[in-house]
Amino acid sequence: MRDAKTRILIVEDEKDIRRFVRMALEDAGHEISEADTVRRGLIEAAARQPNLVVLDLGLPDADGIEFIRDFRGWSTCPIVVLSARSMEADKVQALDAGADDFLVKPFGVMELLARVRAQLRRLGQQGQAGDSCRQFGEICLDLARHMVERHGEPLHLTPIEYRLLAFLVSQPDRVITYRQLLKGVWGQAHSEDVHYVRVHMANLRKKIERNPAQPRHLLTEVGVGYRFVG
Repeated sequence: MRDAKTRILIVEDEKDIRRFVRMALEDAGHEISEADTVRRGLIEAAARQPNLVVLDLGLPDADGIEFIRDFRGWSTCPIVVLSARSMEADKVQALDAGADDFLVKPFGVMELLARVRAQLRRLGQQGQAGDSCRQFGEICLDLARHMVERHGEPLHLTPIEYRLLAFLVSQPDRVITYRQLLKGVWGQAHSEDVHYVRVHMANLRKKIERNPAQPRHLLTEVGVGYRFVG
């Protein structure tokens, strides 16, 4: 996507942080537009049609959560939140509203660029949805045949384990909250049963990961949920 000059919108009211983020992203080859309020951000987003949004939550005219909810009504482009709010509840609220990642201030430029690359990589993978097989490490997930293989040999997963894996793999590099997983895998009635996710994730890791105690693909976002990395 770098060849096409990825369009990134920064919605941030602090001038120094906005300048810092802009310089880092421009140096990485991206085309940048800016806004300093929720209202201006939504106008810029509609006009520019960005490939990715970098969003602060503490904006002067409204909470950034309002931007996420409004934006998600008409766009699926990735949103990376930058915020001084470090409580798990704030992260979960932003992610449940539709953000894709959450970076706590202060942050380093290398981590910011890595998070942006991960989201743009996920965006590129979504554009290749014609292939029903997802390969990662020793594992092949065949979505068309509802099969999982390791080195070409069938790997037995329970129906819940399969749905959990497929849900995570369908959104690589994105932080998925417990509530999102529960609604997507178990249904709305189980949206508060976090222990379901933890038990089944532990069992799934034993089957998928070479070292379940140090997973490479099914990563924990402490207090928030999980992230799949291919």
